[in-house]
Amino acid sequence: MKARYLGRGIGLASVVLLIALVGSASAKDQWFVLGEKAVKSMDPSAEIKAEEGKMWKEDIKKTKISVEGADVEITKVVLRWKGKKDETITNVGVLKSGGTTAEKDAPGREATLLSVGVQYKILNSKPTATIKVWGYD
Repeated sequence: MKARYLGRGIGLASVVLLIALVGSASAKDQWFVLGEKAVKSMDPSAEIKAEEGKMWKEDIKKTKISVEGADVEITKVVLRWKGKKDETITNVGVLKSGGTTAEKDAPGREATLLSVGVQYKILNSKPTATIKVWGYD
Protein backbone atom coordinates (compact mmCIF):
# COMPACT_ATOMS: atom_id res chain seq x y z
CA MET A 1 0.00 0.00 0.00
CA LYS A 2 2.85 2.39 0.86
CA ALA A 3 4.47 1.62 -2.49
CA ARG A 4 1.28 2.62 -4.31
CA TYR A 5 1.12 5.98 -2.48
CA LEU A 6 4.81 6.54 -3.13
CA GLY A 7 4.30 5.82 -6.85
CA ARG A 8 1.36 8.26 -7.03
CA GLY A 9 3.38 10.91 -5.18
CA ILE A 10 6.28 10.59 -7.61
CA GLY A 11 3.87 10.75 -10.55
CA LEU A 12 2.21 13.89 -9.19
CA ALA A 13 5.59 15.51 -8.51
CA SER A 14 6.66 14.76 -12.09
CA VAL A 15 3.54 16.40 -13.52
CA VAL A 16 3.99 19.50 -11.32
CA LEU A 17 7.65 19.78 -12.37
CA LEU A 18 6.76 19.42 -16.05
CA ILE A 19 4.10 22.14 -15.80
CA ALA A 20 6.55 24.44 -14.01
CA LEU A 21 9.21 23.94 -16.70
CA VAL A 22 6.80 24.53 -19.58
CA GLY A 23 5.31 27.59 -17.87
CA SER A 24 8.69 29.19 -17.20
CA ALA A 25 9.92 28.59 -20.75
CA SER A 26 6.91 30.28 -22.33
CA ALA A 27 6.98 33.16 -19.83
CA LYS A 28 10.61 33.92 -20.67
CA ASP A 29 10.18 34.34 -24.43
CA GLN A 30 8.37 37.64 -24.83
CA TRP A 31 8.69 41.15 -26.30
CA PHE A 32 9.65 44.00 -23.96
CA VAL A 33 10.62 47.67 -24.38
CA LEU A 34 14.38 48.23 -24.32
CA GLY A 35 14.18 52.00 -24.66
CA GLU A 36 12.08 54.81 -26.06
CA LYS A 37 12.48 58.41 -27.10
CA ALA A 38 10.12 61.27 -27.87
CA VAL A 39 11.27 62.79 -31.16
CA LYS A 40 10.49 66.16 -32.76
CA SER A 41 9.58 66.91 -36.34
CA MET A 42 12.44 69.46 -36.50
CA ASP A 43 15.11 66.81 -35.88
CA PRO A 44 16.18 64.50 -38.72
CA SER A 45 17.50 61.68 -36.52
CA ALA A 46 17.63 60.27 -33.01
CA GLU A 47 19.83 57.95 -30.97
CA ILE A 48 17.86 55.65 -28.69
CA LYS A 49 19.73 54.22 -25.72
CA ALA A 50 18.75 52.46 -22.55
CA GLU A 51 17.11 54.58 -19.88
CA GLU A 52 19.61 56.35 -17.63
CA GLY A 53 21.04 54.04 -15.01
CA LYS A 54 19.77 50.89 -16.73
CA MET A 55 21.62 48.38 -18.86
CA TRP A 56 19.95 46.89 -21.90
CA LYS A 57 19.17 43.21 -21.62
CA GLU A 58 22.19 41.15 -22.60
CA ASP A 59 20.61 38.27 -24.43
CA ILE A 60 17.97 39.41 -26.90
CA LYS A 61 17.22 37.20 -29.87
CA LYS A 62 15.32 39.73 -32.01
CA THR A 63 14.53 43.42 -32.12
CA LYS A 64 11.94 45.69 -33.73
CA ILE A 65 10.88 49.35 -33.64
CA SER A 66 7.44 50.83 -33.06
CA VAL A 67 6.05 54.37 -33.24
CA GLU A 68 3.25 56.12 -31.38
CA GLY A 69 1.62 59.52 -31.67
CA ALA A 70 2.15 60.08 -35.38
CA ASP A 71 2.93 58.36 -38.67
CA VAL A 72 6.70 58.28 -39.19
CA GLU A 73 8.75 57.63 -42.32
CA ILE A 74 11.94 55.81 -41.34
CA THR A 75 14.72 56.06 -43.90
CA LYS A 76 17.60 54.47 -41.99
CA VAL A 77 18.13 52.39 -38.85
CA VAL A 78 21.55 51.54 -37.41
CA LEU A 79 21.65 48.72 -34.85
CA ARG A 80 24.78 48.98 -32.69
CA TRP A 81 25.64 45.58 -31.18
CA LYS A 82 28.15 44.88 -28.43
CA GLY A 83 31.15 43.03 -29.90
CA LYS A 84 29.47 42.66 -33.31
CA LYS A 85 29.41 44.66 -36.51
CA ASP A 86 26.81 47.46 -36.67
CA GLU A 87 23.87 46.67 -38.94
CA THR A 88 22.37 49.33 -41.21
CA ILE A 89 18.85 48.97 -42.59
CA THR A 90 17.72 51.48 -45.23
CA ASN A 91 14.34 52.41 -46.70
CA VAL A 92 12.34 50.94 -43.83
CA GLY A 93 9.24 52.84 -44.94
CA VAL A 94 6.27 54.51 -43.27
CA LEU A 95 5.10 53.25 -39.90
CA LYS A 96 1.58 54.20 -38.96
CA SER A 97 1.02 55.29 -35.37
CA GLY A 98 0.92 52.09 -33.31
CA GLY A 99 2.73 50.12 -36.03
CA THR A 100 5.99 48.18 -35.91
CA THR A 101 8.81 47.27 -38.23
CA ALA A 102 9.55 43.72 -39.23
CA GLU A 103 11.53 41.73 -36.66
CA LYS A 104 15.31 41.66 -37.06
CA ASP A 105 17.28 38.72 -35.70
CA ALA A 106 20.26 39.43 -33.48
CA PRO A 107 23.66 38.47 -34.92
CA GLY A 108 24.49 34.97 -33.78
CA ARG A 109 22.13 33.25 -31.40
CA GLU A 110 21.85 36.16 -28.94
CA ALA A 111 23.47 39.58 -28.63
CA THR A 112 23.50 42.82 -26.64
CA LEU A 113 22.05 45.86 -28.37
CA LEU A 114 23.93 49.00 -27.25
CA SER A 115 21.89 51.65 -29.08
CA VAL A 116 19.77 52.30 -32.15
CA GLY A 117 20.19 55.24 -34.52
CA VAL A 118 17.10 56.24 -36.50
CA GLN A 119 16.75 58.72 -39.38
CA TYR A 120 13.12 59.72 -39.73
CA LYS A 121 10.51 62.22 -40.86
CA ILE A 122 7.28 62.76 -38.92
CA LEU A 123 4.34 62.95 -41.32
CA ASN A 124 1.01 64.84 -41.42
CA SER A 125 2.35 67.98 -39.70
CA LYS A 126 2.49 66.34 -36.28
CA PRO A 127 5.05 67.98 -33.96
CA THR A 128 6.21 64.87 -32.07
CA ALA A 129 6.14 61.08 -31.99
CA THR A 130 7.54 58.37 -29.71
CA ILE A 131 9.89 55.73 -31.08
CA LYS A 132 10.30 52.53 -29.07
CA VAL A 133 12.95 49.83 -29.42
CA TRP A 134 11.74 46.34 -28.50
CA GLY A 135 13.70 43.22 -27.62
CA TYR A 136 12.63 39.59 -27.71
CA ASP A 137 14.08 37.27 -25.11
